[in-house]
Amino acid sequence: MSNNKFLTRRRFLEITGAGLAALSGMSALSGCQPTSSSNEVDSDAAGAVSSNGKNVVNVYNWTEYISDEVLKAFTQETGIDVVYSTFDSNEAMYAKLKLMNNRGDYDIIFPSTDFVDKMRKEGMLEEIDHSKLSNFKHLDRSFLDANFDPKNKFSIPYLWGSSGIAVNKNRVDINTIRSWNDLWRPEFEGRVMLMNDMRDVFIIGLLILGYPVMTEDPQHIKESYEILSKLMPNVRTFNSDAPRMPFIEGETYLGMAWNGEVIMAQDQGMPELDFVYPEEGAIMWMDNMCIPKNAKNQDNAHAFIDFISRPENSAIISEEIGYGSPNKAAKALLPPEIANDQIIYPPEDLLSRATFRGDVSDSTMALYQKYWDRLKVDM
Repeated sequence: MSNNKFLTRRRFLEITGAGLAALSGMSALSGCQPTSSSNEVDSDAAGAVSSNGKNVVNVYNWTEYISDEVLKAFTQETGIDVVYSTFDSNEAMYAKLKLMNNRGDYDIIFPSTDFVDKMRKEGMLEEIDHSKLSNFKHLDRSFLDANFDPKNKFSIPYLWGSSGIAVNKNRVDINTIRSWNDLWRPEFEGRVMLMNDMRDVFIIGLLILGYPVMTEDPQHIKESYEILSKLMPNVRTFNSDAPRMPFIEGETYLGMAWNGEVIMAQDQGMPELDFVYPEEGAIMWMDNMCIPKNAKNQDNAHAFIDFISRPENSAIISEEIGYGSPNKAAKALLPPEIANDQIIYPPEDLLSRATFRGDVSDSTMALYQKYWDRLKVDM
């Protein structure tokens, strides 16, 4: 597991309301492109064949988020060259494709769940032909047919992780922490951490109240704000840059964190930091393989998706990058210390209660932003 890759990926997921709101004004994002890297190509040059006349598949993925070994094996087996480009946020990827106006220069992209939802609704994705995916059968059903993409018409799961409750067992009896509600306990005044992620923080309130996490009802969002405002005396900090650090530095005893950050803290000398999947449900993130509208090499795109979904290849990627694989057969190939780590791979009964974040309207995002700003003032 590469800790640098693990940290980099989660930093890229610091999605704020301000960033999402900016997507409505695409001209403001015209300069928001990924940093050039050695394997990035000019999208204008992408097409059905590479410069040497070989078949290609044009892949647009997160930085440091795939195995070079698997890419080389794909080309060796299929004869299809991989033209590989990178982005550093969902917003940058979305903005670039939006400006391309369905030109089809990329064949595979890797959006997170809420952007799969957004892009399929906006007609930016091709339907996937499942008859061309012999390895789809290996995917864990817990990750399929989710609300953001019913029947997986437009997306195939790639890697995943979750947000739950990190607990310093030297400071808190972990056996007493079962629910998001436990963060409100008065003995934790000034010792709770929340991530600086507007949507996920509000989902905590919605889960406690029993409301749908994708609600567009202003009253639901208001009530979530009201219950979260009562938590503010307990909150020491908001941190999405490195959520493990307030625990390592002794500022916080428990709070919201990504499961990978707890693994990293343990690797960095804090074995007492543990992770609880709340009984109301963990907040899940998942990145997915999609085919953009009018992609020029759709047969090659399907071949690429199927190759990545082959269990041995999915296992290599999961172990190298450091995230959970949604491929059930791949998990069986992982080293026991990884496959049996319940922080990375929770029991199926917990996974069945997981919540994936989907897209909401611009007006709902604006409402979230209003209450988010107010919540920060309450702190």
